[in-house]
Amino acid sequence: MDTLEILYENKIQASTFLERKIKITEPFTILIGPKLSGKTYLIYDYILSNQNEYLYIDMNNLKDLSFNSTQLEDFINKKQIKILVIENYDFSFDLPIVESIILSTNIYKDISNFSYLYVMPLDFEEYLSFDIKHQNTTNSFNSFLKYGNIAEIIDYKDNKKQNRNSEIIQLINQNPTSYKILELLIKNTSLLKSTFWLFNELKKTMKISKDFFYKQIKEFESNNTIIFCPKYNSPNTTKKLFIYNHSFMHSVSYNKNFNAVFSNMIFLEIYSRYKDVCYYDKIDFYIPSRKTIILIVPFYINMQLASISAKILSIKDHIEFNSIDIVTISNQDSLYIDDITCEIIPFYEWALAL
Repeated sequence: MDTLEILYENKIQASTFLERKIKITEPFTILIGPKLSGKTYLIYDYILSNQNEYLYIDMNNLKDLSFNSTQLEDFINKKQIKILVIENYDFSFDLPIVESIILSTNIYKDISNFSYLYVMPLDFEEYLSFDIKHQNTTNSFNSFLKYGNIAEIIDYKDNKKQNRNSEIIQLINQNPTSYKILELLIKNTSLLKSTFWLFNELKKTMKISKDFFYKQIKEFESNNTIIFCPKYNSPNTTKKLFIYNHSFMHSVSYNKNFNAVFSNMIFLEIYSRYKDVCYYDKIDFYIPSRKTIILIVPFYINMQLASISAKILSIKDHIEFNSIDIVTISNQDSLYIDDITCEIIPFYEWALAL
């Protein structure tokens, strides 16, 4: 039995799929996203929902197997296959003619007539629907904060979760040099760091070419392994750096920078809904489309209000806003700053209302 016949006979088992906020809706779709963000989950859901003949190929499992595009097209015609799925597609061969083609990849490359679907791990609302172990929102929040947003981690025992996050960081990288690059990026999460600064910092500890470093950064950025948050109306200014799973910081450093982890977690919640999120002087985030300022104050106390008010009033003539969210761990209140509504709200309520 040849390779394609084996793959065709190896059918995906029916399973219960929990609803995510995104799904594949176009017959020609390329899913792109970081490692274990849920691309395969969405593909399985699409295949089983359509009830058509399909061929599922994972290029990561075909290192010693080969076929050419002509063989693939002949096989598709022979079996009257309606859906072709190729995971981890590397663009090394031409695609055949078929009614539906779904690709997943970690490499951005534009192909005409295909829609792109960017997949990120679970946001907090999705996490709650997946997390059947914890029976209340507070416990789920604590787990989400500590262990991150990757769906498969939920089913691990607590004493194995952090180790699994460390393994995922290793899986992302193809060689020790790219690992060192990603490690540096994770350690600088939530900070204002230019690519040039990051390169010079890494050069202090290892020999690395500028071309390789910049290429790797571009690759991480293209699939949202890292995300650079720009300053409002200043695209050329140094950007804030974020990683797609906030808990990775616990895996690369003993320095427990809680504010950085919390800030990264909040950024991902905003980014999942508002791609125009940015930062500005003296404030953490600004959403222009909502005209909303977001401040991160994990452990808010009333004595901080005067300082916060001063920050807000100092930028009032520079950006347009009509609401302010102060995101905390557990504090809650509602007040006004210069006639502008200001909500002091715990993360687990803020994320669900965003």
